[in-house]
Parts: sequence; structure tokens; C-alpha cells
Amino acid sequence: MKRFLIKGLLRDRSRSMFPIMMVATGAFLTVLLYGWMKGAMGNMVDTNAKFDTGHVKIMTRAYKELADQMPNDLALLGVDGILKQLRDSESTMRWVPRIRFGGLLDIPDDKGETRSQGPVMGLGLDLSPGSPERDILNIENAIIEGKMPEKENEILVSKDFARKLGVKVGETATLLSSTMYGSMAMYNFKVSGIIWFGVSAMDRGTIIANIKGVQSALDMTDGASEILGYYKNMTYIDKEMKGIAEKFNREYSREENEFSSIMLTLGEQNGLGEYVEFVEISGSIMVFIFVIAMSIVLWNAGLMNGLRRYGEVGLRLAMGEAKGRIYRSLIYESIAIGLIGAVIGTIIGLGFSYFLQTHPLNFADKMQQSTLLLSDEIGACVTLTSYYIGFFPGLLASVLGTMFAGIGIYRRKTSQLFKELEI
Repeated sequence: MKRFLIKGLLRDRSRSMFPIMMVATGAFLTVLLYGWMKGAMGNMVDTNAKFDTGHVKIMTRAYKELADQMPNDLALLGVDGILKQLRDSESTMRWVPRIRFGGLLDIPDDKGETRSQGPVMGLGLDLSPGSPERDILNIENAIIEGKMPEKENEILVSKDFARKLGVKVGETATLLSSTMYGSMAMYNFKVSGIIWFGVSAMDRGTIIANIKGVQSALDMTDGASEILGYYKNMTYIDKEMKGIAEKFNREYSREENEFSSIMLTLGEQNGLGEYVEFVEISGSIMVFIFVIAMSIVLWNAGLMNGLRRYGEVGLRLAMGEAKGRIYRSLIYESIAIGLIGAVIGTIIGLGFSYFLQTHPLNFADKMQQSTLLLSDEIGACVTLTSYYIGFFPGLLASVLGTMFAGIGIYRRKTSQLFKELEI
């Protein structure tokens, strides 16, 4: 029976061509949009993790409340001891201290007078050989001119900021900021290189300095704004990170002590947890919409097909074939159409998704004023789900459309069949 139905579909293209095209289009769009959403979500989560949140972040409870203001007077102290404990207790993680600071970067001329200056956001990182930071931020590959800082008083300046200030490699730059204790800080750095991350929010006005130099400049000996933890394979697993955070907070965090340490997961920072949930819900809604839209289209196609096959169905009923058997045969046809269309659409969708994964689209021109930590290049991401998600709208829409359209079979009256056939 199934073999007979498939032959009928292949020989009568009017019964199969349009439905297959519709199912293939829906499956293609589902796979492509799902891959694009996963790529954009992964881009944002990965970029935020690298530059801001880590997979987990440790800071003082007081610093957490004012983190956007970078209040280094509330920073962590005894960082070396904390890092040693973390590396011993959580060996599957990579732990790095960072100092976030703001201020004014002044570029002097030959006479020592101000040539240009601008507000700056700085990161103090461990840039020593073998430091995880080199790999996490891919710093060496991001340097487009000059070299890695080798001394405490050397810095990297972001490309757009360097162009704005007119500063070149080898020149002196003076940082005007405040120390951990609130006094004014003035420290001379030497520009060792120009860096470009491909993240507009970072490239617009950032400097990267060795954490030892920043500690000297801001009077933060053995101090850091925060300590970030990363899973060694750089994959964020929310459940595991929550377990690590809960264990740390039970041992070290005290609500009554504003200077006690607290650990937050990536999902608890910058609204990223809500963002991830929103994208996942949006993906489900997207599939649901495609199922409903294609079901309506295929329902109409089924009604038109039913009109064209009105005589065929009547003849089969007149010959004694049960209505249920005819209805089931139409369902079998729709399953075959759904499978064929879903396979075709999935293959095409995967092809486009793989292309966008290896050739991401560049949105640098659209993100000049963006404050989001999001890479300028956004592409798709092909996951295991991408291989089967197109089958849900494909099969469901095809079957639902046929089920609705085929109900008319049960409304045919046997007493009128021969009169219809005479006509």
C-alpha cells in the first residue's frame, strides 16, 4: 500500500510538487533561523564571558552593588592567596585576576604638553608568558601593530582609540585616574602595541595593561577588582557553574560583611540568563509559527487537491473502500511528502548555515555606537539540533494540513456516489 502511494506521488507531480516545495521552504527557514539565533546567542555569551563576566566571577559584595562604576576602593585584597585556594580546590577551572579602571589617557607632545587626550576604560591583566589570559582573549593574534607588553609600564591601545588620539607605537601615554584609596593617580605608560578585538565596545576606547603595572599605578598591591573563572575547554555549563558558585558562597560569602567575597555565574550577570532563556523560547515560538503557517497553506492545498481528486475518492468509496482507509492513505501520503520536503529543506538549510558559520556577516558599520559586548562578525552555528529541527514543522504541518482537509471524506454520502459518478 505504501509503495503504491509513493509511486502515485512520483507519477502525479501535481499532488506532491507544491506541498513538497512548501515543506522544504519551511524546513529550510527553520534550520537557517535556528542556526543564526544560536550563532548570535553564542557570540554574545562567549564575548561577554571573555571580556566581562567569565564563566564565574568573584568580587566583594560591596563592589558588586556598584560594579558599573568600577569602585576599586571596594576591590578584593589578598588576591594571590585567593587564587592559590581556588586553583587547588577547583582544578578544572582557569582563574585569572583583573583590574577594571577608568580615567583619562593623555598623550604629550615633544615638549611634554598635552597633544590629545580622551576618556579610557582600562583592563589590568596578567600578561606574563604562559598566562591563561593570552589564550582567553587571544591577545597575541589581536595585536595588529607592535608587540606584547614585556614590562610593567607597557600598554596596548585599541585601534579606534589609537586613531582618535593619534598615538603610535613607542610613544608615551599618561594615565590620569584615582588610586584604591581615593587619591589622584598619574602614571606614565609606553605604548607597546595597537590591538583590535573586532568588538566595537572594546575597540572604541580601551587600553590593556599588565596587572602588576596597574597595581603600582593605582596603589592596589595584591589587589584586584575581580577574579574570573573559566572552564578549561571554554564551554559554559550553567549547572556546573552554579554548583561551584554555591559551594564558594557557602564558605566565603557573608551577608553582614560587605567586603566578603561573592561568586556569580555568567547567567547571573548583565541579564545574560534571561537573554539565553529568551532566545530558547523564541526558537520554540519560531517553530510553532512555521507549523501553523505551513499547516494553513497545506490545508488549503489539500482542499484544492481534494476537489481535483473528488471523483477518485468517490470511486474508491463506491467500490466499497472504507472511509477510514482512504483517510489514512491520505495521511500516509502527507507523511511521505513531509519527510521528502523536510530532508530537502534541512539539507539546503544546513548548507546555508555552514556557509554563514565559516563566512560570518560583518556588522561593524551598524555597531559603531553599540555598548553591547558583541563581536562585529555574527554568523550561524550548526549544532546537533540543526540536523533534525526542520523535521518538526515539516512533518507536523504536512500531516495537520491533510488531516483538516481530509475530514471532508467522512461527509460524503454513499447514496449520492453513483449519481456523482454519472455526472
